[in-house]
Amino acid sequence: MKYQQLENLEAGWKWTYLVKKWKEGEAITCHIDSSEAEAAIQSLLTIEHEPTKVIEWIDKHMSPELENKLKQAIRAKRKRHFNAEQVHTRKKSIDLDYRVWEKLAEKSQELGSTLSDTIEYLLSESNRTETVTKTVSDIRKDLSDLLD
Repeated sequence: MKYQQLENLEAGWKWTYLVKKWKEGEAITCHIDSSEAEAAIQSLLTIEHEPTKVIEWIDKHMSPELENKLKQAIRAKRKRHFNAEQVHTRKKSIDLDYRVWEKLAEKSQELGSTLSDTIEYLLSESNRTETVTKTVSDIRKDLSDLLD
């Protein structure tokens, strides 16, 4: 496995995930009786900083329908956590208007490259154009000074 599993850290993520789902109104317990479910949720809320008890709670009370979703969420969280340790693998995001993203996507398809490579290419082209424009401007100015 590429990413190391850290039980204490992941227990905290699981606790956060379950509490978030509960606050969103999803049934997170396997109990049909509402009083049992409420008691299980109250016990979950009290064990936030006790990883072993969180794991035990999950084994005893969590809804089976939530099992795969929890595993997927933790796997994604683990990947983001370890990727964030290095700058080049850390996830970055930018806010683009849809129409800008669409134009960028079209350009990247034209070039046959990724969005990141396309942005890099466009920036370097912009810098080159700026340099050429400055050079031409300087030559015109020098020529004008010579003619005067």
